[in-house]
Amino acid sequence: MAQWVGYMVSIDCDLGIGPYQGEIVSVTSETITLTKAFFSGYPCKQDPVKIRVDNIVDIKLLEKPKNPFEEIRSTVTIAKPIAKRAGRTHSTSETTNKQVSGPHKRSNPIDIDVKLTNDLANSSFKINTPNKKEKNNRKWVKGSKDEECFGSLMEQSNISKDFDFEKNLALFNKQAVWDELNAQKPDIDKRPAKYRHDENVLPTVPTSYRQITVPKQDFCEYVTDDGLIIPSISRALRKKLWEVAERVGLTWEKRIDLIGRAAAEISIQLLGGGHRLNPRNTHQWPTVVVLCGPHRQGAIGVNTARQLASHGVQTIVFTTSMDAPIIKKELSLYMLTKNRLLNNVADLPNVSDLIIIALCEDTDNPRHYPLLSDWVNKNKAPVLALDPPSVGTPGITPKFSLLPVLPLPHSSNNGKLYLCNLGFPVDIFNEVGIKYKSPFGPKFVIPLHPNDE
Repeated sequence: MAQWVGYMVSIDCDLGIGPYQGEIVSVTSETITLTKAFFSGYPCKQDPVKIRVDNIVDIKLLEKPKNPFEEIRSTVTIAKPIAKRAGRTHSTSETTNKQVSGPHKRSNPIDIDVKLTNDLANSSFKINTPNKKEKNNRKWVKGSKDEECFGSLMEQSNISKDFDFEKNLALFNKQAVWDELNAQKPDIDKRPAKYRHDENVLPTVPTSYRQITVPKQDFCEYVTDDGLIIPSISRALRKKLWEVAERVGLTWEKRIDLIGRAAAEISIQLLGGGHRLNPRNTHQWPTVVVLCGPHRQGAIGVNTARQLASHGVQTIVFTTSMDAPIIKKELSLYMLTKNRLLNNVADLPNVSDLIIIALCEDTDNPRHYPLLSDWVNKNKAPVLALDPPSVGTPGITPKFSLLPVLPLPHSSNNGKLYLCNLGFPVDIFNEVGIKYKSPFGPKFVIPLHPNDE
């Protein structure tokens, strides 16, 4: 065996001892002497190390000696420690390949805890690897990967007493923290205003777009959704406007049809539009009651009922006088619709869809008017007024009011105002001294809002 001198070998011994690794320096019939010896991956304190031949189970040749002038390459396998405990250095399992060129080159020393090396070298130690059954049962096994990652289990005796949550919670001064947070709250009066989803959060620019002027502006003004200023006119100026329109051919009969058409359009929208007036929705078909006086407003109301009936709406017309000449022609046309016509307040049904009023207290029958106002106020239906008096309808507060051409200075008792287009040519306005440009655009009816400037 003398020919093995100089070889790097790995020797396994019986009883699970080993392996030893090192270079053979001498061989006898009883022992093998190793230098630069490692035991289970750790350098041995004694150098050289003698191993009895009787204890050897297996010998593996790792490297054979090389020419000292050739490149020397050594491989040392270092196993990581079994457990991570205090006082023990942490290292990972790695294979260090050191290449040394030339005959005088030596590998760098490895920094290893000497005390740990002695303990391992002087003890009969065998690594226990958890088997498949132990892994499935999730048991803690000494020397397993669980112990490598988390360290050893804490003994129950090491816990002297339970953790005192109340004592530690008392160290946290909650009241001081709340006082500090409350001191940082902003002043309620300085908070920004909250807006609904349909409100503009940006400041509005004052409206200054004016394309209609009247000869003498002594009354209020209105503004449209597009920002156009609409001035109000006096009753005397509107009377002149009617006279010029009558003279050029826009007679009362033509104007009443245009106002009735606008009233029917806004009434359909108030009833729900196409969602309500649907042929498949006959069980919820709306009913509209129209209250008419013996005057021009009354004639507009009868005309509106006839045009609503042409859309399939169930209408009921109440008039204080069926023999008034100004509404007699409209009543005869309405009777052709086969809808109801009443002249007794007691016969009026309760409705919740829409009530249209075309009344004036000064010309209506005094006997009927108080009864009509009581009936309107008892119903929950919204009220639409057709060209009402500028001061409002006594005893009745409509929700909406429809006005022709240009508005009068109306009271807030007339609700929300709508302006309808009668198709007057611009020369009619010029003749009465009104500078006019149509504010309607693509619409036939536009809403008006008070100009607060």
